[in-house]
Amino acid sequence: MAQSTESRIILIVDDNPTNLEVLSESLSIAGFDVAVAVDGESALEQTEYNPPELILLDVMMPGIDGFETCRRLKENPLTQDIPVIFMTALTDTMQKIKGFSLGAVDYITKPFQKDEVLARVGVHLKLRNLSKTLEEKNVLLLQLTQDLEQRVAQRTAELSQSLEELQRSQVQLVQSEKMSTLGQLVAGIAHEINNPVGFISSNLTYAETYFQDLNKILQLYLQYYPHPDPEICEELEAVELDFLLEDLPKILQSMKVGTERLSNISLALRNFSRSDISEKMSVDIHAGLDSTLLILKHRLQTKKKSAAIEVIRDYGDLPLVECYPGRLNQVFMNILANAIDALESGIGDRKGETKQNSSPLTLPVKQQQFRTPPEDQASQTKNQQPIINHQIPIPTIRIQTKVIETNWVVIQISDNGPGVTESVKQQLFEPMFTTKPPGKGTGLGLSIARQIVEEYHQGRLSCHSALGEGTEFVIKIPMK
Repeated sequence: MAQSTESRIILIVDDNPTNLEVLSESLSIAGFDVAVAVDGESALEQTEYNPPELILLDVMMPGIDGFETCRRLKENPLTQDIPVIFMTALTDTMQKIKGFSLGAVDYITKPFQKDEVLARVGVHLKLRNLSKTLEEKNVLLLQLTQDLEQRVAQRTAELSQSLEELQRSQVQLVQSEKMSTLGQLVAGIAHEINNPVGFISSNLTYAETYFQDLNKILQLYLQYYPHPDPEICEELEAVELDFLLEDLPKILQSMKVGTERLSNISLALRNFSRSDISEKMSVDIHAGLDSTLLILKHRLQTKKKSAAIEVIRDYGDLPLVECYPGRLNQVFMNILANAIDALESGIGDRKGETKQNSSPLTLPVKQQQFRTPPEDQASQTKNQQPIINHQIPIPTIRIQTKVIETNWVVIQISDNGPGVTESVKQQLFEPMFTTKPPGKGTGLGLSIARQIVEEYHQGRLSCHSALGEGTEFVIKIPMK
């Protein structure tokens, strides 16, 4: 027995010397280290500086009895886990219940039976060891669980980052392929438009000259032969010669204007695509904006369900900017197309708001240099006038450019549409996020735009918007 039992302290608390001697001898023979105390006070002091593994505590003692001693032991965090076995001659069930309620683990009835005492002490020491082992295992399990959760969270974050990078790469590949295909298509269309337009334009010059020559000959003929044959007079009346001579120059002039507009469209398409440029080059940002607006012109015009969208070009004095022109034009296209979508979807809301509140939305305009294509000049408002001063706000897009901090170019594109909520604004640049109905948008436009601005141009693209206050996108890129 002594060989198999580890050296552990058993504290015996009893005011009877005989009981102390008997119990101490039995426990010592069994291989336990024994400490003794003759009252509750001394027992409490000993457990403070040398806690035992188990306490055998007499119930009836002078001073504080066993119950009070047990209560104080269980109140002390340093001793509350030490098993307490009461020793008593009392057989009252209520007294035993009281002892158990105070935290005792067992009772030993006097007079003692040596084997019973050793058996009960052994059982409760094993239970205490098992409890300690369980606590240690629980602590270890908690540590392992926390470590596992940390590893899972770390791995999840790594996978999420990998997925995000994969999505960005996928978007980039799709965009590169789309832009390459679009560039080839646009270049082909521009070429196909440019050639016949060139023929028509050059031939119109000859047509005007020929008409003038023919008109001169006709006037000379009428001057020297003022009274032609009746048959000729009838034919001149039938074809309305005076009207023809007056209207034909107008027709030729309108054809000339049409060919000029076709030439401008062809040039805008070539400027917009720039598919053959794989390196940065110094370009005119305003030319890119104007080309994009010309391509989107059909969406800016009056439709059955929406008024024409007014564009305010508030251009600053910009130098040439070193950039990827085709990619930057794609950014302009995505942002302007979104602005048009927002204005078209918000027209009904604006009309409803006007019935309740006649105060229109306004966008401030500064005195700036304007660059407006000839064919659009008539549709632009003067920059000294407020953009909106009607009861029903005019759908308006304002484009402002300027130089800040000497080496940064800022392009601000704002609209007076319905705006977006803060939660939507926080997700605008996430791939696949869209507020448009199915089939209307892919959720890639603004994500691609930010990637082009930030990764290709080392710039920044941000959005400012609030519900009912319109939206503004700010592009900031270095000049070189």
